[in-house]
Amino acid sequence: MASQETTDAVQRQVPALADAVVELVNSRPHATPPTPDTLADPEIAERILRPFRGPDQPALSQGDIAQLRDLRDSLVDVVSQPGTEAAQEAWAGVNQSAATSAFRHVFDGDGRVALLQVSGPSVVGAVIRAVAELVAQGQFSRVRICANAECSHAFYDTTRSRTQRWHSYEVCGNRANVAAYRARARRST
Repeated sequence: MASQETTDAVQRQVPALADAVVELVNSRPHATPPTPDTLADPEIAERILRPFRGPDQPALSQGDIAQLRDLRDSLVDVVSQPGTEAAQEAWAGVNQSAATSAFRHVFDGDGRVALLQVSGPSVVGAVIRAVAELVAQGQFSRVRICANAECSHAFYDTTRSRTQRWHSYEVCGNRANVAAYRARARRST
C-alpha cells in the first residue's frame, strides 16, 4: 500500500498542459511592483511558448504575439473572476481567439484520431487546444490567480478540495494570515 505522502505527491502533480497555460498567464505584467510582459522578450517568450510549438516552426511574428496577448488577457479575466458575468465575457474573448484557428480530425487505420490544425497561427491554435483539453478534463477550473492582490501570480490548485487561495502559502498565505491577525489584535485593544 502506498504511503499517504506518496499518494499526496502523485495527486499534487500539475499536468503539463496546465503548467504551460499557467506559465503563459504569468507572462503578463502582474504583482507589485509590476513584472514585465515576458512575451516582449523573444528568448523568454520562446521558453514560455515551447510547449505549444513544434521543433521546426518559424519564429513568431509580431502578429502572433499580439494574438497571444489578446488570448492571454482573456484567459486572465476568466481565471480571475470564475463564475461571474465578467468571466462569461472573457470566454467570448477566448472564443474570438479560437475562431482564428481551424482544426480537422485525422483518423488512422489503428482506430486513433488526431486533431490537426489547418489554419491560423499554430501557437495560438496550440494554446486553444490546451485550454480545450483542460476544460474537457475538468482541470481548467484549477487554474487560479493568487488571492494576494500584490502578487496576482497564476497557479494550478493541487488541493483535493480545490480551495487553494495563494500561489505560495509560505509567502502570500503567511502574509495574509499575519495581516489578519494584526488587524484582529488592533480591533481588540
